[in-house]
Amino acid sequence: MSLHWPWALVALLAVPLLLVARWWLNRRRRRTAIQVSSVALIRAALPKRSAWRRRVPVVLFLAGLLALGAGVSRPQASVTVPTDQSTILLAIDVSGSMCTTDIAPNRLAVASDAARAFIESQDNGVRIGLVAFSGIAGLLVAPTTDQDALLAAIDSLTTARGTAIGQAILTAIDAIAEINPDVAASGVDLGDSAPNGAAPSSPGPLGDYEPDSIVVLTDGSNTQGIDPVTAAEQAAARRVRVFTIGFGTTEPAPMVCTPDQISGDATGGNWGGGPRGGGRRVQQIDEDALTGVADLTGGRYFQAEDADQLADVLSDLPSEIGLQRRDIEVTVWFVLGATALIATGVGLSLWWNRPRV
Repeated sequence: MSLHWPWALVALLAVPLLLVARWWLNRRRRRTAIQVSSVALIRAALPKRSAWRRRVPVVLFLAGLLALGAGVSRPQASVTVPTDQSTILLAIDVSGSMCTTDIAPNRLAVASDAARAFIESQDNGVRIGLVAFSGIAGLLVAPTTDQDALLAAIDSLTTARGTAIGQAILTAIDAIAEINPDVAASGVDLGDSAPNGAAPSSPGPLGDYEPDSIVVLTDGSNTQGIDPVTAAEQAAARRVRVFTIGFGTTEPAPMVCTPDQISGDATGGNWGGGPRGGGRRVQQIDEDALTGVADLTGGRYFQAEDADQLADVLSDLPSEIGLQRRDIEVTVWFVLGATALIATGVGLSLWWNRPRV
């Protein structure tokens, strides 16, 4: 809870001032009281009222004034709300191991289909950017709502050697920085805003994060470039969440890709003329690093061992990415509460003091 006009809390002084005024009037009334011969006769003439009936309306009235005084300061509550202004940078691993056929027909084909379905399912207000990474990382499509451009880029993905997960995160940060002035590009010194590269403190489950997020889909471990956790520290310092997906199994399987899925440097030569593959391969996913990246930035790590699990993960992501913690003004609730308290107090006072016939 925060206050937009904290200085307005001075209005709360009205309550103690009223109490002081009531005390002073009661004291003055006692000084000017008329002496009568029989107090018992006067008590008999007055209507019977218990002490609590005299106090309840006063307490309700004062509580209403306190609520009204607090409402003048324009209180704001930090709540979780959906947003349609989010940006998602989807970083897809296109290393040679994505040709592994433990998930038929191969990992790259399944990942491409899942990414295509994810893009097509988004609302028009959500911007999506596409990063592909192997030994290097490149921005294929800057954040956009043009689904045709994104789908065309997905269809053009080809594999190459190496896995640079950390560089993919930095490339995604730079793409976000181009459209969000509140996010600095990677490598920019942020001073003391996040000492020692640590993540900023979070006031709630979602923290005070930017509406832009990064989703990293990989089937292996980092082999080149900056360490993923080091890159995640830069994302955390900028309050950008990173969600990671470990895709694939540990079952040995052949590596088979079609010619259009292989670039010239995938295995040191250009494969063509039909599906080609190498020997059986056991691929280990660096779950510790992927979990560390997600935890450090406020995201989550997911594991997907087949096409259905990957589709489920990507379909569930918008429910987390599309939520933001915002400060919402709740003045109206204070005013309504104050009105109810004051009206109840006045109503009870009038009812209990109504003339007896």
